[in-house]
Amino acid sequence: MDSRASPVPMNSAIAAEFRRLGLDPDDAEGLFRRAAASFVDIPVMAVVTDFLNNHLNDSASLLSRLFFPPNYDFPTPPASPAARLFALPPNDAVDRVSRLPDALLGDIVSRLPVKDAARTAALSRRWRGVWRSAPLVLVDADLFPATSAVSTVLATHPGPVSCAHLTSSYTVEFHDLLPCWLQLLADKGIQDLVLVNRRWPLDSALPATFLGMATLTRLYLGLWKFPSTVGLPRRTCFPNLRELELCNVIMGSRDLDFILDRSPVLEILCIHGNLVKFRLRLVSQSIRKVALTGSFVEEIFVVDAPCLDLLIHSEVWIPGGSCSKIKIGHAPKLRYLGFLHPRNHVLEFSNTIIKARTRVSPSTMVPSVTVLAMHVRFGVRNDLKMMPSFLRCFPNVEDLRIWSMKTDQSAGKLNLKFWHESGTIECIQSHIKRLDFHGFRGGQSELAFLKFFFESALVLEEAVIHLDAGFTLLEEIDSKLEILGSMKRASKASLVVATGCSGPQGGYTRSFKRGSDFSVRDPFAHYSDAPVCTCKTPLEICILCLKIPSSSGSAIMIS
Repeated sequence: MDSRASPVPMNSAIAAEFRRLGLDPDDAEGLFRRAAASFVDIPVMAVVTDFLNNHLNDSASLLSRLFFPPNYDFPTPPASPAARLFALPPNDAVDRVSRLPDALLGDIVSRLPVKDAARTAALSRRWRGVWRSAPLVLVDADLFPATSAVSTVLATHPGPVSCAHLTSSYTVEFHDLLPCWLQLLADKGIQDLVLVNRRWPLDSALPATFLGMATLTRLYLGLWKFPSTVGLPRRTCFPNLRELELCNVIMGSRDLDFILDRSPVLEILCIHGNLVKFRLRLVSQSIRKVALTGSFVEEIFVVDAPCLDLLIHSEVWIPGGSCSKIKIGHAPKLRYLGFLHPRNHVLEFSNTIIKARTRVSPSTMVPSVTVLAMHVRFGVRNDLKMMPSFLRCFPNVEDLRIWSMKTDQSAGKLNLKFWHESGTIECIQSHIKRLDFHGFRGGQSELAFLKFFFESALVLEEAVIHLDAGFTLLEEIDSKLEILGSMKRASKASLVVATGCSGPQGGYTRSFKRGSDFSVRDPFAHYSDAPVCTCKTPLEICILCLKIPSSSGSAIMIS
């Protein structure tokens, strides 16, 4: 570890967050140094310092996100703590539940908290063997604070284990018991494992026992140091693993490559909050969804991923102001790509690095992408100069999502003339059917882009402009409406403006549960680090008729 690392930056927000977590802000540097003491070859102190220095404006939420486990919303287990079993419904003297087939009884028991499930053996002779014969669902929160009870359950139930959530223990004995638990889970065919380290500092190495869990289909790891894979036998693999999510797991490229190379049917990969520099190299015949957020990703190289459908890289953080490189090789089914950021990303295709005014060719295009999300600082000249080049690399985009990021810089003279001189952009002119523009503030550079877009978009069907949360009064909206409504449009698209709001955001919650849930209509909804509106009934303004639908359904006319 570099002893010359600068002190941890401290302002009032960071200090207040330290106190909220029960930590001493005056001991911040010592705290991070102690946490980093066991991270061999990982300059955690320098990483944390650089990270906070570059995010002072939102340092409080970032500190919570990175180092406070309760801010993580973990996957919902199949067993509900509110579940209750009634063999005799009210006013019915017949035990109808006990007459159900064994398989159905087992499914019912598996949805009960583990204590209640085990107690069903005392109901009657019919129930005596149901819990032991059904696949075990173990959620340690149901046994909290009796950590040792987990050992009893694992020793008593013969298996198999369909699901185990070990996320709630803060005790010292947790780390002593964990190797034995993992071995029992491996022996009993664990399929779905959620394993979270709840103790500070986050310097606990994950027992290597889990590397032998060949029956795993889903694995969620949170707040661990990944065990070294050096010297492990090549037969070590995860032949059934389909979903892998790593949250604040300290691991490098070599260990990540080890897992990916030995997971032949892996379909979903999510990595959140890895502050150790790593490169992601995708060579997989099965991978479909990849999401990386808040991580130190030096390079994403899609070498050969014929099934890859979605690639998300959000909350990009690279120390020292450098960029994260994205290289796309063979990915013929890639449809969703985000969040490209001209400042934070460098695109490379076929050994060609995309720069401002780069001449695109078939070898520098990804024609399969139809939904593209971007973060753009419209107040930064260099960002805007890269934007046409980025868009030309994806000629078949039909759905464009843009988040306008706040900045104190000025783009100078990059007005509508700049966009006209940049030339035709194929996706805007011939393919984009929907535009979502978030964080609209009405700046000159934003208006210039929107004017160019509406003048050029021949097949546009719908455009939704989400006003920045700073707009709260109709008087403030009126002038922006007039400008947007008067813009010349090449198509007869409907144009809707949805206002933002400045209500409480409720703090930062990194959702494990939603992190790998790609079944939602908008796969980008959970990943943008830009401010979003939290109002449940946002005001909508239709530019075509310049009217505001009220909550009662009637319209308020804008003069």
